[in-house]
Amino acid sequence: MKKKNNQKHNNSPEELSYEGAMVTPIFQTSNFSFESWEAISNAFDHRTKSFIYSRGNNPTVEVAQRKLADLARGERALLFGSGMGAISAAVLHCAQKDGHIIAIKNIYGPTNNLLYTYLKDKMNVSITFVSGVELGEFEAAIQANTNLIYLESPSSGIFSLQDIPTVAALAKKNDIKTVIDNTWATPFFQKPLEMGIDLEVHSCSKYIGGHSDVVAGVIIGSDKLIGGIFEKEYEWLGARIAPAEAALITRSIKTLPLRMKAHEANALQVATFLENHPKIVKVNYPGLESFEQYDLGKRQMSGNSGLLSFRLATNDLEKAKTFFNNLKKFRIAVSWGGYESLIYALAISYVKEMTREQFASTGLTYGDMRLSVGLENATELILDLEQALELI
Repeated sequence: MKKKNNQKHNNSPEELSYEGAMVTPIFQTSNFSFESWEAISNAFDHRTKSFIYSRGNNPTVEVAQRKLADLARGERALLFGSGMGAISAAVLHCAQKDGHIIAIKNIYGPTNNLLYTYLKDKMNVSITFVSGVELGEFEAAIQANTNLIYLESPSSGIFSLQDIPTVAALAKKNDIKTVIDNTWATPFFQKPLEMGIDLEVHSCSKYIGGHSDVVAGVIIGSDKLIGGIFEKEYEWLGARIAPAEAALITRSIKTLPLRMKAHEANALQVATFLENHPKIVKVNYPGLESFEQYDLGKRQMSGNSGLLSFRLATNDLEKAKTFFNNLKKFRIAVSWGGYESLIYALAISYVKEMTREQFASTGLTYGDMRLSVGLENATELILDLEQALELI
């Protein structure tokens, strides 16, 4: 007998299991069948919440989406094939032709390119970049055509914070949408939606995935906003996530609290060591009491992740390379958020695109390093940093 496809989409994620399976099955299907004209017609009437074609909804993906929405205290979530897929969809949904966007300066590079180059060229969107440290910067930047404020707290590279509740209140007062990249803190340590933010985005390739084996992104927000994104940017751009990757995310969510606490504990030990080392000028880590915005971080985050940056007490490129190349425990890679401890030097990318004079004008040096502190033994990580620092 053919099983009836009622297309009910209001079950809890656990009810999407099968025969009592402890792990959510991977529904590796592109298509879903129906028993009648009326059944498929009804599904199309409610297509944002029906299983019709896996470019839209898929049961395995839906399980992960509901768990992420619950974790972030949002009404609904949409998973994408990459973090930039999620960021692009959220920004494009809020942006308008000839509009204006306010964004903080130290945002993820590809996001910066999307805002400043792509939207500027394609939609004549103007961008005002602010440091985000003072509310007055946002107030002064608002224009009659401002329709989006884009935040990233903590921000890329220097991990500066924005006062999320006050910026969200200012945006609502002026009928401006807000989007925040919350990848660094994760929904476990920071819940921007509860502070008034409209849309929260993550690169799930980082801590949410947590095992360096999946590339994905997510948008979390109200049912109304996410439904609008589903009908346009999600379906039309086709940046959906595959069921197998969604299953990996569901797996990882189960251990996210344990992993984040361990990342934080290790990172604090490493950051404290670096802060007290004579060959380190500065450490950027919101978990340190010496961090300029430490009190703000305590107010709006319940913890800190394992990503930090620091500056060597030298701007000599060869010395920076010596330190970098002699680390044994820290592997060299551009991403972060997995078990492994990683290092990346910001100059690697910049020196390929800029002259020495242009690079110097950014305020960065050859000694600026970013560490992703993993889950290995913290003492061994510190000893590794110590031996490499002795060589410069």
